[in-house]
This record gives sequence, structure tokens and C-alpha cells, in this order.
Amino acid sequence: MKWRIIADSSCDIFKMDECADPALNREAADSIYFSTVPFVITVDGKDYVDDEKIDVHELVAHMAKSSHSHTSCPSPESWIREFGEEGDVFAVTISSNLSGSYNSACTAREIVLEKNPDRRIQVLDSRGTGPSLYQIIHKLRDLILSGKSCEEVTKEIHLFMEDHKLIFALSSYHNLVNNGRMPKIAGIVLGHLGLWGIGIASEEGTIKMKKIAKGGKKTLKVIMSDFSERGANKGGIVISHCENDEFAQSLKKAVQSTYGDMNVKIMHTRGLCSYYAEKGGVIVGF
Repeated sequence: MKWRIIADSSCDIFKMDECADPALNREAADSIYFSTVPFVITVDGKDYVDDEKIDVHELVAHMAKSSHSHTSCPSPESWIREFGEEGDVFAVTISSNLSGSYNSACTAREIVLEKNPDRRIQVLDSRGTGPSLYQIIHKLRDLILSGKSCEEVTKEIHLFMEDHKLIFALSSYHNLVNNGRMPKIAGIVLGHLGLWGIGIASEEGTIKMKKIAKGGKKTLKVIMSDFSERGANKGGIVISHCENDEFAQSLKKAVQSTYGDMNVKIMHTRGLCSYYAEKGGVIVGF
């Protein structure tokens, strides 16, 4: 295979979507290898490997009853295995300000290049999670299938990433607070008041709180307002949710009512994003 796209499991997918053109699907199958490397979520001493075998519903239910949990990012060895022995590689990770996955992938790159300095391996810091990685992965696929060189793909994917935006709405902040991803006082206040905290990914890939809302309807309005402010009409929207299909469908309906036939992709969070979004959480990329 000429190309390899490898992502950590914060991407929320196990395989790429099919192309609209069947011929491109055949070309993608022949020329692009896609795979993911898993995080491990540990709850009360039980490890949940974020791969195809994970039971996300069990994980979410276990987290709700536990106060002791943490995550472990993919090791350099797991990245090295997926980089393979040949082919141009694009590795896509969750924000480096939220996890050590990016540093692990960079270490793997250095090890591989020591043995084979002619390999071309790009490690991309999504500065986001979930939908961010999904959209980067599929943009990479489209650029590759358009016949661009590795240098051209690298240049254009960085331009694409600079314009990408992420917004999230969470009603629980326990794991974000306990793992140092947001201030403790913010999580305590919002959690006790039963409010939704709406935040965005900053340019550096950190969590930046935007607004507080009471209830799903007001939360939806805040998200739609953010779309208007930051230009959601430029492309498709991807919604990842943790056991909250009702809200995801309401948001999709609002988007298509406002922006016409814009493509809206809804997907379930895998283990890592379920851990941080917690039950009911929604993450949106555009």
C-alpha cells in the first residue's frame, strides 16, 4: 500500500466512510490503509481497551458508579506497528494539550526514521478530538484520491486543519476535572447546578468555556449561534454523541433547516471520547 492513515481511537470510527463514487472506493481500498491505535480506559482497576471489542454502554455505566478512573494513551510501539514497513504515513492524534498521544506518535516516528530515514511520516496534531479527527481523516483520503503528492497533501491538510472548529456541550465534568482538563471549580459549580457547559477548542487545542445553558433547547441555540459566528456554512458538520441520539438528531434538524442540504454526519463516541464527554455529552466539528 502506498499510503497509510493511522489515527488514535479518539477519532470515533473504526473504518473510513465509503466514497460516493464506487470507483473511488475501489481505488481507496487498493491504495490507502486505514487503522486506529487504542487508548485504554481504566475504571476501578478494570481496563477497557478502546478497540472493536469495547462495550461503550458498559463503560459509561461503570463510570457513573465509580470515582476512580484514568486513561492511558497508545504506546509508541502500537504506532510503530501500524506505520508498517513501507508507504507514506499520516498519523492523526487527539489534541496534544489533552493527551500524550501526539508525543507518543512523534516518538514512534523518530524510531522508524532512525531505521529507515527515507520513510515519509507526518504526525498531525488535530488540536481537537472526535469529529476533528474524523474530518481530517476523510480530507486526507480525498486529497490522496485526487492524485496529489505527499508534499501537496501535507500542505493542504495543514490549511484545512487551521480552519477546522470544534464545539462541545457536556452536562457532566467529573472526568475532565479529575484528569486536569478543566478547572475544578468550574466542574463543581456546573455539575451541582445541573447546567450544560458549552465550550470550544482553542487554537492551541485546549478547552475554552464559551457559555452555560440550562436545558437542551438553550444548549442547541448556543451551538447554532456558534455555527453562525464561526462559519459553519463552509462545509459539513460532524456530531459525536455519548448516548444522546435525541439531541444529535435535533441538532441535525436545526442545521439542515438553517443551512439547507448541508451534510450532517452523526456518530457514537468510542471509548476515549465517551470517557470525557460522559453520558449525554455531544461533540461537534465543522
